Amino acid sequence: MKINYKKELESAAKTMILVHDPTTLIKMIARTIVNKARVHHAGILLHDKEKDSYILTVSRGTAGLKIPSGFARMDSDNPLISFFKKRFDKQVLDDGVFIYGEAKKIANKRKIDPQVKKVLKGALYQMEIFEAVVCIPSYYRDELLGLLLLGKKKSGKKFAQDELDFFVALASDVAMAIQNALLFKELTSELDKKQRLFIHTTIALAAAIDAKDHYTHGHTARVTRISLDIAKEISLRNNHRFDDKFLEDLHVASLLHDIGKIGIPESILNKNDKLTPEEICKIKQHPTVGTTIIQPIRELDRAILGVKYHHERFDGGGYPEGLKGEEIPIIAVIISAADAFDAMTSDRPYRKALTTKQAIDEIKQGKGKQFHPEVAEALISLHHKNQL
Repeated sequence: MKINYKKELESAAKTMILVHDPTTLIKMIARTIVNKARVHHAGILLHDKEKDSYILTVSRGTAGLKIPSGFARMDSDNPLISFFKKRFDKQVLDDGVFIYGEAKKIANKRKIDPQVKKVLKGALYQMEIFEAVVCIPSYYRDELLGLLLLGKKKSGKKFAQDELDFFVALASDVAMAIQNALLFKELTSELDKKQRLFIHTTIALAAAIDAKDHYTHGHTARVTRISLDIAKEISLRNNHRFDDKFLEDLHVASLLHDIGKIGIPESILNKNDKLTPEEICKIKQHPTVGTTIIQPIRELDRAILGVKYHHERFDGGGYPEGLKGEEIPIIAVIISAADAFDAMTSDRPYRKALTTKQAIDEIKQGKGKQFHPEVAEALISLHHKNQL
């Protein structure tokens, strides 16, 4: 029976955002891969910041890769880690997927930089040690968060393209899910039981929003990633250093920016035709509703600003309060640009997605009008650096 990998990806993503224990999350992901893709074994190496090494956090399967979880580690100078950390993969791989057989052909026949070739051959040797035939990196912003190692398929066949696409998309969702799990853990460490339960419920509602609309699958995760990238780019361009608390608030606010849509009927969210004035009015209520939902969490006082004002416009034509220019909190204008960019580059019921270039052209047109100039420039710069 052929597996619908798009459906499986949507199901996995919706489940991952609900799991707030990183260890449980990783085990669930490995089990899903082994069961759904029917591989002999799967292993996940995750970066340990304190030890600055990549540790085999979980290993699942019935054959191969019999090294117990936690007993295998790779330092940053390990060839397989270096291959992805230094982004040599962009020079020799077409789609970011390290397939042992194809990579070996490249290493033996293709004329490439000697240093890259040396690292590539070292990476191949590491794959042999782990009896892996596929390796897929997982990045969070610019950092290599971990590696997904896969053994052979039980059928003995090669991995099909739809399977590889599934693994690549899953790796991206995994990176965001792990960060969300870690964030949740940090946020709740000093809160009482009642507040922890409230945050758990709120983030679950955020996942429910993503699940309501087939066309916005992954929207929350993408807006969160782009928002954090924009903040980092602003810091690099203007020496304006956002503190850790701001980045934490931005992470939460972007994760929950559409929480207010929980009260909007799916018939409106998924409508193929033009919305009526009444329906538009209903849609415009979601920032205020979202604010009401998370208002009781006093630790999120600054994050609330991002949820409430992410539909304001720099020229004053937005909602809910029609704020203008610098009246709009910086956390909100960052999310606004990320939200608009992802909306433009995603398929919707009423239109096909724009290309990245077309969306950036729209951002340029809206600079100083819909978008804060500094934020628009940061987003444009990310495009020039091929980081979108």
